[in-house]
Amino acid sequence: MKKVYLSAILLAVCGIVNGQKIDPVATELWEPVPPVVTPGENGAPPSDAIVLFDGKNLDMWESERGGPARWEVKDGILTIVPGSGGIKTKKTFGDCQLHIEWRSPEKVEGDGQNRGNSGVFLQGRYEIQVLDCYNNKTYSNGQTGSVYKQHIPLVNACRKPGEWQTYDIIYTAPRFGESGRVVIPAYVTVIHNGVLIQNHVPIWGTIQFIGLPKYQVHNLKEPLLLQDHNCPVSFRNIWIREL
Repeated sequence: MKKVYLSAILLAVCGIVNGQKIDPVATELWEPVPPVVTPGENGAPPSDAIVLFDGKNLDMWESERGGPARWEVKDGILTIVPGSGGIKTKKTFGDCQLHIEWRSPEKVEGDGQNRGNSGVFLQGRYEIQVLDCYNNKTYSNGQTGSVYKQHIPLVNACRKPGEWQTYDIIYTAPRFGESGRVVIPAYVTVIHNGVLIQNHVPIWGTIQFIGLPKYQVHNLKEPLLLQDHNCPVSFRNIWIREL
């Protein structure tokens, strides 16, 4: 049986199927041609990215409470003003590749969930936790890079407080049927400081601090939200690619 199977593989490699020689051109696809994207250099975004924050202003953002975003922009850095509320993008997004750099305060204050806490809320609902977990113990499904209270990160890849960290996030939005039932759940992959910490995990529903997550029907595209958790976390170099 093994000999027959191996023979079939060898014939296929040679372009012979069912006794007939197949022209390799028959399996070549020339269309569609992938568009050309120029990669960014030295941390710059790729040519097809939408730049959400380049260090200059908050023109792409507004307050989640309504009106202008009230976080501080200084020396090319965006910093949470505790108590001012989260900020969300004016533009809406669905499937995407998101790059965001963040930094917890160098001066360590608090512990657990009260130390350098913020969050990246995809579609304003599904949180990738931002937290200073460098020598800081907290519940595993709430630590840095967790899908908050859903998926524990594979590893803790945190840098020291005050050092810049990066998230590269690949996100697929959920799809809902006509009845409102989830046909395809959301999926997310997270790379933290170049280390894979969430590997295409399904999101179980809207993030809940108390209780279990559940899906609520929403648009295919919704704003990206950054959380104000009363900690002066800073951000820079935020860009997104629509997929």
